[in-house]
Amino acid sequence: MQLYTDAATEPNTEHSAAGILIIDNGQQHQLKQSLPTCDNHTAEFLAAIAGFKQLLDQYGPAHTIFFFTDSKIVAESVSKGYSKSFNVELHTLLHLQDQFQIVVTQWLPESQNHGAHQLAQQGLHLTD
Repeated sequence: MQLYTDAATEPNTEHSAAGILIIDNGQQHQLKQSLPTCDNHTAEFLAAIAGFKQLLDQYGPAHTIFFFTDSKIVAESVSKGYSKSFNVELHTLLHLQDQFQIVVTQWLPESQNHGAHQLAQQGLHLTD
């Protein structure tokens, strides 16, 4: 199962939204949702958290998850198991990931995360 997440944030207002793309057996499930007002880095963590909550709610924990994010800070924090500035968000994310059999986290360039990016942009416009 593949999970792609992205966040979009309006810099002036800090309105934020998440884009979540789940691919299960070749079938795409596209989700977008508003996030609390926050900076973009926090929004990236919250988008990942929302994605893993969605996986647990819809599919349960008995899966291997390939998690893709274009946020270097999310990918590096997960890899290290540490974040000075986003410790609470990282702890929440790691707790969710620990419930699955295996989670492989991979950073990818923004240009390869179009699906989740477009969903986040659409979600952002819903908050206006």
